[in-house]
Amino acid sequence: MNRRVVVADTSSTSETRCGESGFAISRSQIDAATVEVLNRGGWANPDVLLLELADGRRVVVKDYQPRGRLLRSTFGRWVLGREARAYRKLAGVRGVPALLGQVDPLALVIEYRPGRILSRSLAGELPEGFVTELHEMVGEMHARGVVHLDLRHRSNVLAGNDGHPVLIDFASAVFAHPDGVIARCLQRIDALALRKWKRKLSSDPGTR
Repeated sequence: MNRRVVVADTSSTSETRCGESGFAISRSQIDAATVEVLNRGGWANPDVLLLELADGRRVVVKDYQPRGRLLRSTFGRWVLGREARAYRKLAGVRGVPALLGQVDPLALVIEYRPGRILSRSLAGELPEGFVTELHEMVGEMHARGVVHLDLRHRSNVLAGNDGHPVLIDFASAVFAHPDGVIARCLQRIDALALRKWKRKLSSDPGTR
C-alpha cells in the first residue's frame, strides 16, 4: 500500500494532539495511513501498526481500540500508560525509540526503528561491540529506574539497520529506584537475558 495521510499540527477538535512531538493524528487518519500490521494483538494485546505520514516518515502505533470494551478501558489504558512512562523516562537513550505522543488513552505513537530480530543466525554478522553497546544501553536504562523484564524475547531486541541495538516494547517494564534492593533483584532478570544474547551472538560456535 502506498497510502499517505496529511498529519498537521492543529488543535482542532477532530484531532488529538500528540504532546511529545507537537503533531496530531486522528483515528480516521490511522486507518488511512496504515501500511502494515506489524502484529495483530490477541484478546489482551494491542495491535501494532506501521503508519506512513505525508512527509514520508514512518511511525508505529500501539492500539488497544480493537480489544473488548472492558479490557481496553481498564487493562489497556493501564498498560499503555505504564509503557508511555517508560519511554518518557528513557528519552534520549540511544537505541530506545522516542515516544511521539498518544492519539488517545488507547493508542501510543512511537518512533519507527527498522531492524532485524536478534537470533543465532546473526552471529558473526553484527558489528564488533554490538553486545557491549547493548550492555551499556541496559545499564543506562537501569540507572534511570526502568527494568525491562522481557529482553529474553527475541522480538524486543533488534539489530537496527544502522548496526546498533534497539530496545522496544516496554509493556512489561517496572520502575524502581536504581539503588534499591527491589531494583537490583529485578535487574538480574535483564542481566540473564543479556547473557543469553551474548552466548547466542558469539562468533565462536563453542560458546553458543
